[in-house]
Amino acid sequence: QARLVQSGGGLVQAGDSLRLSCEASERTFNPYVLGWFRQAPGKERVFVAAINARGDSTIYADSVRGRFTISRDNARRTMYLQMDSLKPEDTAIYYCGRASGADFSRIAVTSVNYDIWGSGSQVTVSA
Repeated sequence: QARLVQSGGGLVQAGDSLRLSCEASERTFNPYVLGWFRQAPGKERVFVAAINARGDSTIYADSVRGRFTISRDNARRTMYLQMDSLKPEDTAIYYCGRASGADFSRIAVTSVNYDIWGSGSQVTVSA
């Protein structure tokens, strides 16, 4: 059964950087869209960033564009989220997920299109 195993996260100060990783447990990694969502306490899970199967197209939420960078290494079956210039409002549990479909820009930003999720990584940014 396919699984996504997350690592990274932690407690940092505003302005610091963190990197999250998401590794797939099997070879069915390459054909899929991969994305990051986050959920703050008492709020819904929201889209952060996504990358297409080839790794040559990305989408970002307005709130993170220019500060976060999503990437993937298909040979290592691993996706990354580099988070720079972190702000207290970035505090949340971050989830990686896998989606499939032909229209990348449409499917990537909606959580219902994702069929497998990682277990989550806590990111806490202090002021």
